[in-house]
Amino acid sequence: MNIDDRIYATLADIVGLSLFSALKEHPLLAMLRELLDDLSEEKDEDSMYGLSGDYLEIAEDWAAFINAFVHTQRDYSFYITLGYLTVGDDNPYTCAAENQEKPPPALCALAKTDLSRLGRIASFEIHGLGFHIAEILRKNGLDKIAGNIEEESRVLWAAEEKKSKGEYAGLILKLFPENANWGASLPALTEHLRVTGAGILGQHSFFTWAAEPFIPEFSRRHGAAGFSMESFLRPLSLFLLPVRSPDPVTIADFYGYEDQRSVVMANTLNFLEGKNANNLLLYGDRGTGKSATIKAVCKEYVERGLKLIEIDKPDLVELADVLETLADRRSRRFVVFIDDLSFESADDSFMNFKTLLEGSVESRPPNVVIYATSNRRHLVKERLSDRPAVQDAGDVRAFDTMEEQFSLADRFGITVVFSTPGQEEYLRIAEHIACRRGFLPDPLPPVEGEIRTRFRENALRWEKWFNGRSPRTAVQYVGWLTGQGGGEIRFPWE
Repeated sequence: MNIDDRIYATLADIVGLSLFSALKEHPLLAMLRELLDDLSEEKDEDSMYGLSGDYLEIAEDWAAFINAFVHTQRDYSFYITLGYLTVGDDNPYTCAAENQEKPPPALCALAKTDLSRLGRIASFEIHGLGFHIAEILRKNGLDKIAGNIEEESRVLWAAEEKKSKGEYAGLILKLFPENANWGASLPALTEHLRVTGAGILGQHSFFTWAAEPFIPEFSRRHGAAGFSMESFLRPLSLFLLPVRSPDPVTIADFYGYEDQRSVVMANTLNFLEGKNANNLLLYGDRGTGKSATIKAVCKEYVERGLKLIEIDKPDLVELADVLETLADRRSRRFVVFIDDLSFESADDSFMNFKTLLEGSVESRPPNVVIYATSNRRHLVKERLSDRPAVQDAGDVRAFDTMEEQFSLADRFGITVVFSTPGQEEYLRIAEHIACRRGFLPDPLPPVEGEIRTRFRENALRWEKWFNGRSPRTAVQYVGWLTGQGGGEIRFPWE
């Protein structure tokens, strides 16, 4: 098959995608489709090379495709990159594979055909296409542009050698072997999705929720035909933004607060095992490790499929939609994480959140729990003017109003209290962190030596100078020490 026939065949495969049609709107395939469309136009007898259209437009299309490829790939070849997008697509087949051991035959048939198309697209030699475009441009007097495209094509050619390298390349090649029909990989892909989850959920464990759907820039700019929220059936990929560098904190990093942490871990384990689990409120003084505890516990159970989704306070109005969307992914387990929860007043968002926790006709989905942290026990900011007085003529049931504001915290099944550590516990926390980072010997000697004594004395000075006594202060203190390297350590007060 010559290059012109291959261009037309690849274009037909892109256009023909059905179940995986969302990939057509991804900038990578959208730009490739636009480029191939210009190259496959009917020949014009007045054209020097037999192609109609502006050659500069073809060069511009190539540049747009290369830009999309660079922003999509992670030092992988085009083959691996398209395989990565295929595994991460969110569509009726992938969701069915996630929730069922065997998706319906009709979905399997459509998925098999689409996978065959995607395999042929992935096997298209992009560097060969670049050389072909360069030849067209050179024959029409655009030598400098042609030279640039040839150089880019050589780089792409070299990238093909990296097909078997990288964190995700091995999985892609196992699912979709080279020179094989991707349609034959349907059983293996189905099993992979059942274990890891479909779409973006199968590729990441920590997310933030976007109140507005994430629509690729290409769709917004070009008004992609046929795009609508209904056609996407509200896939999670439009609302979940993966956290690619989650907080590295682990359970082993903690010292103290064992009782509080054991409650969070036990509740989470019950949740994963399908037992009764509660919504949790972690309440206490600032810097005591409430948020870090939730993140570390969730990281502990990532291998068991637990997903953490953080929602910002302004987006709590979306919480009902979030729970409804996550309920559809019934084979996954989600912790919805709300950090620093509080309300300025008992407004509509307060009332809606309170109802969702407990009191709504519809129960919380069994595959979702809500974990929140707060420095406020009653979650609603209380002013002196809010307290009822005998002369208060504005609210004859003022005490009831105040109690309603206080009742939100009671709607959480369990409240875990984190209080400021005592002096010795604070010093132990600092020493534990220093041992973990190699600043102090591990285990610590039974008798305090000169280094340890100076370490403890300066830890006390540090908490007086900065932020008060807390685990966070201990982390900052040790961070100051380790950040100065092996030279003489000097403190701000010296």
